[in-house]
This record gives sequence, C-alpha cells and structure tokens, in this order.
Amino acid sequence: MRKSPLGQTLLYAGLAVWLVLAALPVLWTVVISLRTYVDAFSAPLKWLAPITLENYRGLWIDREFYRNFYNTAIVTLGTVCISLTVGCLAGYALSRYRGSLGFWLLIIALVFRALPHSTLLPSFHALFDAMGIRNTTITLIFVLVAINQPFTIWMLRSFFVNIPQELDEAAMVDGCTRLQAFRRVIIPVMWPGVVTTGLFSFLLAYNDFMLSSALTNADKMTMPAAIAGAITAESDALLMQGVAGAVSITIPLIILVALFQKQIVSGLTQGAVKG
Repeated sequence: MRKSPLGQTLLYAGLAVWLVLAALPVLWTVVISLRTYVDAFSAPLKWLAPITLENYRGLWIDREFYRNFYNTAIVTLGTVCISLTVGCLAGYALSRYRGSLGFWLLIIALVFRALPHSTLLPSFHALFDAMGIRNTTITLIFVLVAINQPFTIWMLRSFFVNIPQELDEAAMVDGCTRLQAFRRVIIPVMWPGVVTTGLFSFLLAYNDFMLSSALTNADKMTMPAAIAGAITAESDALLMQGVAGAVSITIPLIILVALFQKQIVSGLTQGAVKG
C-alpha cells in the first residue's frame, strides 16, 4: 500500500530529527576535543572558538596513547580471529547435529555467557598469577575468547541452520570432503553472517573496560581502560585528553561499519540463502 505524501513527509522529518539527536552528542564531543578547557566548558557557551590539536598531541605523544592503540589492535584482532574460527566450526557442526547433546551444549554455553564478568575475575586472577602469565595481551585474548565464544557460536549456528543441508550433500556428491564443502560452498554463502558475527565479536573485545583494567597494567591496557582515568580526572589537561581519547576510539568503529555496511545489513536481515 502506497503511503500518502503527508505520511512520507512526516516519516522523513521524524528520521531527520532522530538522526540529529543521535549524532549531536558525538559531534559535540568532537568539537570539545578541538578546544581548550576554558573554551569547551565556558558559560555562556562559545559556539565559535579557536581550534587546537593540543589535546590530541598530549594524549598520543606525551601519554604515549599509541601503545594502548597497539594493544587494542592485537587484542581485538586476536579475539576476532580465534572466535570466528572456533565459532564457525562449532556452529556448523551443531547446526548439522540432530542429537540432544547439541542442545545441552548450547544451553551450557548460554549459561556461561550469562555469568557476570565480575564473578569470573577471581578465578582468572588466581589462575594467571599461579601460571605467572598475568599482564599480557595473550591472557586478555584468552579471557575475551572464553567469555564471548558462546555468543559467537550461538549467532553463527543460527546462520548455518538457515542454509539448506542439500548444499553440503551436493558438494560431497561432486567429490568434496565435508571440510572442503564447508570451506568452498557453505562459508561463501553465509559470508554476510560471518562478517556480522565478526563485527559483534570485535565490538565486545574493542569496548571491553573491566577485564582490561583488571587483568593488565598500564602498559598493556587497551584504549577504553587507558582513557577511563583521564575522563574522571580533576586535572583540566587530563580531562581534555580523555575527551580526545573518546573521539580517537570512536573513529575506527565508524570506519569499520562504513566499510562493511552492506555485509552487516545483509547478515542482519537475511542471514543466509533463500530457497
């Protein structure tokens, strides 16, 4: 049924208002990060003020924020690669398995994922201290994978279930092994689902604060944990560097979503093949 011109106008107007309200806090944070403390929090508000990059210079050079960026890149990429590899194999196997054991494995994984992170930290603390491997990016990757893997398996399984099993059988009739059918036929078909799941796994690792701040020291912290102290600091300079850090950690997310927007939309709306 075709909408009336008035209805379309109201719809577009509502979307425009929502877009402005959603984008305004982010845009205003960017503006504040390019000002001095006096101009950023002056009363009355200064709409036009000199632009400065001092906050970013102090953050990235003086506080060596690039080290935290490097830690974040290693942790997120490692978490995504391991989570997707294990999740794809486990999700595919569970989607094709018809026994009751698969159901109970999924329930156990869901229960483990639902546990608050704070209840698991004492166990991780004791384990890593006993092994002498605390305060490393490897241990942080291990913990993030262990906590987020159930979510990855559940999500990927839901995509695999929607792929007809006849595709597997046709590939094996043509001479493929089960693994070759999975790699050459199934994965290309559900690539949007892999990208969507990878993005969620990336966000869970990239935005982690509690685990990074609890399991690593300052030199191994990821970006969210590193800027937390600056945002709540009483020092004017540190506060402005914290604002610049908040903008810095947001930019990679915007770029990532812009690059994979088609796959993300396809994965969220369709998930797999039709018919």
